[in-house]
Amino acid sequence: MTLLTVRDLRVGFGRPGHETEVVQGVDLDLAAGETLAIVGESGSGKSVTAMSINRLVDYSGGRILGGSILLDGTTDLATASEARMQNLRGGEIGMIFQEPMTSLNPVLKIGTQIGEIFAKRRGLSGRAVRQAAIRALERVRIPDAARRLDQAPHQMSGGMLQRIMIAMAFAGEPRLLIADEPTTALDVTIQAQILALLAEMKRETGMGLIFITHDIGLVAGIADRVVVMQGGRAVESGTADDVFDRPAHDYTRHLLSAVPHFRGGRSARVNAVRSEGAKATLRVENLGVRFSVGGGFLRQAKGYVHAVEGVSFDLVPGETLGIVGESGSGKSTTARAILDLVRPTAGRVEGAEGRAVQMVFQNPNASLNPRMDVRALLSEPVIAAGRRVDTEALDRMRMLLDKVDLPQDALARYPHEFSGGQRQRICIARALMPNPRVLVLDEAVSALDVSVQAKVLDLLIDLQRDFGLAYLFVSHDMAVVERIAHRIAVIYAGRIVEIGAARSVLSDPCHPYTRKLIAAVPSIERRHVDFALDTDEVPSTLRPDGWQAPPQSWRDHGPDHRVAVEPAA
Repeated sequence: MTLLTVRDLRVGFGRPGHETEVVQGVDLDLAAGETLAIVGESGSGKSVTAMSINRLVDYSGGRILGGSILLDGTTDLATASEARMQNLRGGEIGMIFQEPMTSLNPVLKIGTQIGEIFAKRRGLSGRAVRQAAIRALERVRIPDAARRLDQAPHQMSGGMLQRIMIAMAFAGEPRLLIADEPTTALDVTIQAQILALLAEMKRETGMGLIFITHDIGLVAGIADRVVVMQGGRAVESGTADDVFDRPAHDYTRHLLSAVPHFRGGRSARVNAVRSEGAKATLRVENLGVRFSVGGGFLRQAKGYVHAVEGVSFDLVPGETLGIVGESGSGKSTTARAILDLVRPTAGRVEGAEGRAVQMVFQNPNASLNPRMDVRALLSEPVIAAGRRVDTEALDRMRMLLDKVDLPQDALARYPHEFSGGQRQRICIARALMPNPRVLVLDEAVSALDVSVQAKVLDLLIDLQRDFGLAYLFVSHDMAVVERIAHRIAVIYAGRIVEIGAARSVLSDPCHPYTRKLIAAVPSIERRHVDFALDTDEVPSTLRPDGWQAPPQSWRDHGPDHRVAVEPAA
């Protein structure tokens, strides 16, 4: 039975009569109990298409210019009144957005926000609202649901917040659920949990699911049908198997070729630069970072979060060490502590003196001052070093712009005049201005589309070869890490639990946590996967004052592969 039929949908933004069409004649069909994936890069029109189905596009300056959106073949959502749409939203049509923290009210308790849905949609009140909210959280596998109702959003992890958003979407018992990039900001294991949960809820309720994503490889495990969008048009559609195995459009083939395919270590870079006696350019020994909790002015802290505990590794010139782990594991804190952006409380770092280590952050939009042109941006490290921006500095700017494949006239342009990938190239060029030995890349490609991501990874590999750079590459994306890393360190609850050659760690993981990470990696080869719903959380690293970590024991698993030995329970 066809649940949703979209024909010749056209959507524009701008003044009436002068709109710019961003969705141009899109056709979609969705049956009850079916999952339709809409994939495409930023600006392709996929999210605008989704927002048009429930008419949320009306609130963001857009309007439907033509076409029809038929629910059950009768109700045309494109022309329905606002009163009718208010009855449909949250009831017949549910929505899950990308970032739960922007969808939840930060000052209201979780129970209040979920309870509002049951009160308005079901007419419940008093104790019945709370009991319904508890059942909703239990349904999405949130432990200790009654206590969670009394917490605020900031007290929960990203994965738990996204499960709460799913609970709120299902509270209205929708027959159509639209999930707009619901896993983009999540780690690979949490991502697998969300996919598993959506698949389970779909089986239970028989609803239709529209899944919006820029990652064509992500949806292979859950999609029945796929629509590929480019430039506001649907350029290809069909069953998931047909689109993935027999792509007909050049753009679909381009997307599939750009996706970093995880191959279990088979495509990992071989470490030819590390040899017996190679001198380390960066050495980290027993690094620790702790944050006090519950203290204050003239009051002793009640405890400490041991964000990083006893982390040790080294880097040699020309080598990339990938650091992987879930949010809260300590991987980004480790990277920041090396640059003293977070003050270490234990251990030492050798080789980070002066400007020998530079950092490239995740979001280029937040890293670049929009009021400064590229010349001023690249001048910042020079001025910070106490030097003048002279002819030598300008020559280095031009050389680096050429290296990162940007035109020479870029020096006089501003960040908004560049694409996301180009802005990240500017950030890389700025980091290279002081001629560092080590680059720390903290999720430096995770905000980019897959094709742009592939180009930036290739650029980093070329720069490493040209300058002999060492990279510390922090990421939650195992396929990306496999593509760039020579060695991998897996961090869990603030400690390294496995470290060694990338090929060995990825093909023969020994620690249970490493195996869990790898098992959760999505792949185009994994079709119609029944993801296991694992709701285990990373254990708390909050310890009482005076607590000391037990010494860590290791065992060797090959010439360059060590695994932490977990104490007996």
